[in-house]
Amino acid sequence: MSKIVDEIKKPIAIQMVAFENKFKDAMQSSVPLLDKITNYILKRKGKQIRPMLVFLSAQINGEINETTHRAAALIELLHTATLVHDDVVDDSNERRGFFSINALWKNKIAVLIGDFLLSKGLLLSLDNNDFHLLKIVSTAVRDMSEGELLQIEKARRLDISEEIYFEIITKKTAALIAACCAAGCASVTTNENVIALAKEFGTLTGIAFQIKDDLFDFADDTSIGKPTGIDIKEKKMTLPLIYALNNCTWIEKRKIINIIKNHSQESEKVKQVIDFVIEKGGIIYANKIMNDYKNKALIALNKFPDNEARKSLERLLVYVIERKK
Repeated sequence: MSKIVDEIKKPIAIQMVAFENKFKDAMQSSVPLLDKITNYILKRKGKQIRPMLVFLSAQINGEINETTHRAAALIELLHTATLVHDDVVDDSNERRGFFSINALWKNKIAVLIGDFLLSKGLLLSLDNNDFHLLKIVSTAVRDMSEGELLQIEKARRLDISEEIYFEIITKKTAALIAACCAAGCASVTTNENVIALAKEFGTLTGIAFQIKDDLFDFADDTSIGKPTGIDIKEKKMTLPLIYALNNCTWIEKRKIINIIKNHSQESEKVKQVIDFVIEKGGIIYANKIMNDYKNKALIALNKFPDNEARKSLERLLVYVIERKK
């Protein structure tokens, strides 16, 4: 998969290398402990899909510039801040196979690090008068918080309709991907219609990405990087499960909800839920909906100029759907 990511990155490879150094500079501080922790964060960076989206969305519409670099840094700073805070909220000791900040330096320092990264992002925009970028990204952070809270509220009752599910994932997951595309686009053009189209592409891609994540929970392959059934154990209502519960008898529904509510830590019971979802066609349905969103995203993307950046965004969309983890 890393070969595919390198291929996607090709039109912006030089800018991505330059971005790494600029992002490192954006995280610097005069406090040694802060520098130690931010260096640890930098070492753990993943595939850098978000900065790639920013740069490709800029290049599809114009020339990458300093504003584009600041847009990518702003997204990464605010996103990293939310991840550090999420790990505290979830009491998580690991992220991507590394110890989380709260596991190594405790919750108080992790919360303060999140606050520091947040303020760095805000100041980066304010110092350069990038108010348009700040609005795009701040709106996404607000939506992500609302999505998380809506999910927590609904998880207590385990009674989520498809409509609520899509509201949750649009806010929680797709909002940030949409912000990457919109901010990248807004760094090279002031055309509101073009920026809105980039945001639409990002939203549709983000929804497809989340449905793919949902499907991993029902896979029997240990290579995906997360144990199967983890969403069930965390009592998260995902699209395959919601579909299965809407297409069964009242007795079956009551039994499955009882397992999720009261027996979600028992592997045998979780397997029963997974088998139930497969039997009721939840996997087939979620795959169909995911591909519907992929096709809608392609329609939006094809309204942009045909260039190398657009081809890379198309490859990225396919990668999102076909990735193995």
